Amino acid sequence: MALDTSPPDTGTLPDYLRAARRNPPGKRAPWYQNTAPTYAGIFLWFVFCNEVSSNGLAQGGLITALTGIVLAAIICHLLFYLVPGLLGMKTGLPLYIVGTSTFGAVGGLLLPGFLMGLLQFGWLSVNTYYSSTALSESYSLFRFRGLEPNVQEVRMFFYVLCVVWAALAAFLGLKGIQYVAKVATFLPLIPLAVLILALVQFGGSAAQFKTEEGVTVPPFHDMIGPMLMMVSYIVGFFATAGAAGVDFGMNNRDARDVHWGGLVGILLAIVFTAGASTIAVAGAHVQGHLQDYTLTNGLKNVLVRDPEHGTWYSVIMIGLTLASFPGACFSSLIAANSFKTVMPRISPFITVGVGALVSIALAVTEVAKDLPGVFGFIGAAFGPICGAMLADYFLAGRKWSGPRAGFNPAGWIAWLIGFAVGIMPNLEKYYPDLPTIPAAPVVAFVVGGVLYYLLASVGLASRVIPYDPPYEAEATPPA
Repeated sequence: MALDTSPPDTGTLPDYLRAARRNPPGKRAPWYQNTAPTYAGIFLWFVFCNEVSSNGLAQGGLITALTGIVLAAIICHLLFYLVPGLLGMKTGLPLYIVGTSTFGAVGGLLLPGFLMGLLQFGWLSVNTYYSSTALSESYSLFRFRGLEPNVQEVRMFFYVLCVVWAALAAFLGLKGIQYVAKVATFLPLIPLAVLILALVQFGGSAAQFKTEEGVTVPPFHDMIGPMLMMVSYIVGFFATAGAAGVDFGMNNRDARDVHWGGLVGILLAIVFTAGASTIAVAGAHVQGHLQDYTLTNGLKNVLVRDPEHGTWYSVIMIGLTLASFPGACFSSLIAANSFKTVMPRISPFITVGVGALVSIALAVTEVAKDLPGVFGFIGAAFGPICGAMLADYFLAGRKWSGPRAGFNPAGWIAWLIGFAVGIMPNLEKYYPDLPTIPAAPVVAFVVGGVLYYLLASVGLASRVIPYDPPYEAEATPPA
């Protein structure tokens, strides 16, 4: 028996639920026109590709790192994306509506609605920091060609870039996203070309890569930890995009589109982008071009040492940052849409403006530099959301149950405990006695899913509110 937690007058749906309209079949398209290319573009973001091999390659070797990449790709597709995608396809409704079956008609405004918008400014800060850093480095190479750079001048240029980048992305996300979208389709070709260039330059030597212990393939028990490091990094990076599979799915025609969009745009895209980057970094180490595990540093150490080609490195970095700018704009747009739903009386210019200021602060203070920490927080926040949504989907008979009254206790308890478990690695530097949680975003997902299933099964789920919104075409009055 379901728990009725609604106040006496909740028979009336909240305004945002009554205003929702389903995406009609006529507005949907094949997977290769929307889901697959959009997701693939996410994994071609140079920040993701540039740092991915830092997670396990040195400790576990190439085979271990590549195995972790494949495992992460399967988890992202099957666990984090597939059910949200099917829910979006079956309902034709966006995430902030579909999430109300898990977190309640009132609670859904906060989870995943408000949280999705809030975390977009985390993405904007990471985008701003790394893009401004790359452009500052390019400026230094041009400005002080062959000379010792003025550190203060370069640093000031970085600060200015952080402000301009985040502010411009926020403004265009609000007012000019249609212009950004027109070129965003082609910009991922730049990081794709850079990945291929790095593979050609370094890939042939990758098989000779040795770990910090001096072995090519360590014993199996030494491979598990580094493998899970890779899984944690990739899944944490993908977690919000997995929940957003609802929004992708509502534009898919059928289940086949949902499956193929994920297989190509997520699973294969992760294997290619992360795999190509890791192979190239391993080869660069063997060739003596790298001390760390950052892909662009390998290219830098080859190109900048040659005066005839040093300018090409700057061109590459400028191209990679330009390709990342649409992502910053889209983050601002998603945040604006989330806040308009949660706080309809407050102008999006105010909410997004405040968020942009926070993003700038995180970038200039270099808090956004800590990718494992950022991705760990995002994975901890959205892992249990995706897990609880999956459990709710199966409890409802592989369909969407509809919004639940008030705050759904099963969803909120599952999320709170799942988040507490998933965030532990981020807290270890402050509380070293905390237990070690390997692949924390995946563990948070499992905890959220299992708890939701158990709590809902014993009646700790609020009642379902009758709800059947019309399609957009049906909502248009006849001429």
